Amino acid sequence: MPMTTAPDTRATSHVSASILERLLPYHRTTGPAPATPDAFGHQLRRIAGFVREGEPVVFTLPGFPCKSPNPAKVLGHLPDQGERLSLRFLQSLCTDIERIYPPGARVVICSDGHVFGDLIRVPDHHIDAYADELRALIRESDLDRLSVFDLRDVLGDLPHDVKRAEVHHRHAPSLDALRAEVRDDAPTLALYRGITRFLVEDTADFTGTRSALQRECRRRAYGVIQRSRAWGALIAGRHPSAVRLSIHPQPAGAPKFGIRLLDAPDVWATPWHSAALREPDGRWTLLPRARAERLGRLVHREGRPSHFERPGVVSGLCYPGGDREVTGC
Repeated sequence: MPMTTAPDTRATSHVSASILERLLPYHRTTGPAPATPDAFGHQLRRIAGFVREGEPVVFTLPGFPCKSPNPAKVLGHLPDQGERLSLRFLQSLCTDIERIYPPGARVVICSDGHVFGDLIRVPDHHIDAYADELRALIRESDLDRLSVFDLRDVLGDLPHDVKRAEVHHRHAPSLDALRAEVRDDAPTLALYRGITRFLVEDTADFTGTRSALQRECRRRAYGVIQRSRAWGALIAGRHPSAVRLSIHPQPAGAPKFGIRLLDAPDVWATPWHSAALREPDGRWTLLPRARAERLGRLVHREGRPSHFERPGVVSGLCYPGGDREVTGC
């Protein structure tokens, strides 16, 4: 009787779709979210490649760069409860996938702070401290499905400006090509506007006029996108088969899958541009520090500001994974 691979193909398709279904509730998009995996052909094909080989599904996530330099938005320059919750979410996503696909999944966090630290006006030693603390959080919390990858893994101990220039030279699109794309492509225009807004909000010490700040941030936004594209190309070269995630909103059918790490009223909010606020019912949301401060009290962990809590939250509750507030359980 002739052999056929059809059953294996159907099984691979079914498992791949089931894995993608675990991501769909967290899809970050600016439009209506499709309800089925069929709209995500890029991701299904990548996942299927791992499933056919019986290997863990590898996701790459550029992000977790550093904290915003604006003290009205964040609690400091080191990771806090927003990052802790986001890391646990990514770990739980991997373990959830493992329940339906025993080889499981892992996430490579591609920390991109050094790639554009000069453009977002964050000192390199703050970026190093942030990435080092991120690794420590992963290690101390036994988040064994997660790892961190940054420019130090690519170009070692070269000066940061040299590393940035090298990555830009090798991989960044030309400014003319990017300007044309912003003019002609709606998602790229939305990204450009979103990054410009973040740069304006993150600039706390500008002494010129508002219009001058807008012009400067529009110029820097092009540079941030160029460097982000360069970093993405470098990651793709290092992890050519990986499923590409993004913390930016992405339409269905895009090569990247936009993923929401935590709830937030702003679709562009991230833990590194915000502070975490805990609601009385246990839910968490991300808000600018100045707003969260008006809504709740500040909680410290291990001597550092961690998050805010609204009135009515019962202090001393255990966090998932065994973590506790400084007040204990």
